[in-house]
Amino acid sequence: MRTAASFEIEYLQYLAPDGTLAAPLPPAVPDAAALLPIFKQMLFLRTFDGKAIALQRTGKLGTYAACLGHEATHVGIGASMQAEDVFAPSYREYGAQFARGMRPREVLMYWGGDERGNLLTGAPAHDYPWCVPISTQMLMASGAALSFKLRKQNRVAVAVCGDGGSSKTDFYAAVNSAGAFHLPLVLCVVNNGWAISVPRKAQTGAETLAQKGLAGGLHCLQVDGNDLIAVLEAMRRAHERARNGEGGSVIEFLTYRLHDHTTADDARRYRDDAEVKAAWEKEPFLRLRKYLADAGLWDDAQEKAWIEACGKRVDEEINAYLNTPVQPVEAMFDYLYAELPEDLQAQRAEALAREGRA
Repeated sequence: MRTAASFEIEYLQYLAPDGTLAAPLPPAVPDAAALLPIFKQMLFLRTFDGKAIALQRTGKLGTYAACLGHEATHVGIGASMQAEDVFAPSYREYGAQFARGMRPREVLMYWGGDERGNLLTGAPAHDYPWCVPISTQMLMASGAALSFKLRKQNRVAVAVCGDGGSSKTDFYAAVNSAGAFHLPLVLCVVNNGWAISVPRKAQTGAETLAQKGLAGGLHCLQVDGNDLIAVLEAMRRAHERARNGEGGSVIEFLTYRLHDHTTADDARRYRDDAEVKAAWEKEPFLRLRKYLADAGLWDDAQEKAWIEACGKRVDEEINAYLNTPVQPVEAMFDYLYAELPEDLQAQRAEALAREGRA
């Protein structure tokens, strides 16, 4: 019997859950000090996340999707990108978005839309609008990557979906196009264990989600997504391949959703408490804090001062959000198309007429 094909999926982990090195530092991280500014971004993100949840609980924000537990993956993805690259996220990757120039107030404006009528119109020009459904963004990114190749631009497109999103046809189409056209594309699958209430084991029979990229001929990695060092190294490898004309990558980041899917969800109805407790022991912030403290780069006084600074900055963003005037009704039409289709022109006129502004 002959073997038509065989494969292995490499797994990356450098920082163990107890905060000690499981392997020597990789090229992406020359020394422990290089991690400090990114760690501070993670702490800012956790501060923002907690205050956003509080806003929702007090009726000042619509539904909100927390990113608790995802900080290393999200911030690491954003920190690895160049300004000229394109980012196509879904709805939870605030850490990467902040690194790309998105302001926290704009995230709040999106989630506050149902309550306050706000529309997000200030996304950075080099990125797609930040919130798109499930996995269509993977195809958007593959289109951007194709344009980079045709124009001979040394740029990379990065897209993010969840474990559930990797089961969608958009994801598979992006994988196929990236392989067929040899695109500078990095497809990031953030596997947090749950597609809302559907567990990973019920979504696919594949041993890993990373291996889904093999069918398209892409380079595939599985990464400890709670290990910032591993995230940075995986992204470094993928970007290097893309910029050197070696094609696209699929990276599966293993992490865990420590909060409910959104503030409209109650994960206690489908998740076991023991599972969540075990996940807290592997979360990204504590292990990195211990590593930096052991290296003499972080202490309680620094953390207290930085948390205070983060709180002030987030409060400024919250106040800017709360003081933002409600957008006029026509804004929902004016920022959709360069040239508004006739049927939407009629709807726009009707909306204005109802307000007596025809």
